[in-house]
Amino acid sequence: MKTVLITGCSSGYGLETARHFHAQGWKVVATMRSPRADLLPASSSLQVLPLDVTRPESIARTLEAAGPIDVLVNNAGLGLFGAFEATPMATVRDIFETNTFGTMAMTQAVLPQFRARRTGLVVNVTSSATLAPMPLVAAYTASKTAIEGFTESLAFELEAFNVRVKLVQPGYAPTTRFTANGAERMQGLVPEAYVPYAQSVFATLGQPAATTSERDVAEAVWLAANDATPQLRYPAGADAVALAARNPLFAGAAREHSAAL
Repeated sequence: MKTVLITGCSSGYGLETARHFHAQGWKVVATMRSPRADLLPASSSLQVLPLDVTRPESIARTLEAAGPIDVLVNNAGLGLFGAFEATPMATVRDIFETNTFGTMAMTQAVLPQFRARRTGLVVNVTSSATLAPMPLVAAYTASKTAIEGFTESLAFELEAFNVRVKLVQPGYAPTTRFTANGAERMQGLVPEAYVPYAQSVFATLGQPAATTSERDVAEAVWLAANDATPQLRYPAGADAVALAARNPLFAGAAREHSAAL
């Protein structure tokens, strides 16, 4: 039985991904800042552990409790929406601490066991904001784009050890708690001068041509975890797949992902 450790499982993508892998017969280590065992089915093959990806001691404790794993899914992340001019640099740093440095820290922590066993996979969940420019998410996009470049480079240095890395790029998912979880953080980030523009953006988001569901992301992570091909990117959700198809850098990945589903 293979084991997957997933970060950020309290809601949204992480929670659905944990459920999906468990349903497919994997052992699942579901981590979250404040563990809630009631979110997932009681099972001997499902372990819920506390984890704060911004704290090295928390990472060490969680990995020790989890034991050997086959796949790490870096899903934990913070959302941010607002005008960059009005965003305090302290808030920008908070976003990077979780979305960027937290992902890097988790990856670095599992690599010794993967390298020693000459097997293992890291799946980094980023965003469709890396596929095409999107307004009022400059800091958030930067934190996710950094992980795209990190993952691309890391793939080369781990190849000799048979350790692989993949990227899953979710689209816009209005059913998640992305906005609600960041409501306090986003207060005051749309000053008066930006209100007309922000209202037009909100209006567009209110009538999307296509969206992403939690299930879309869980299935894309599952595909990435079980795909032995060199494919690096897996857009998740109809809107993300469409964006990838329009981007000449990612069009191939969009076609391959669509064919696999």
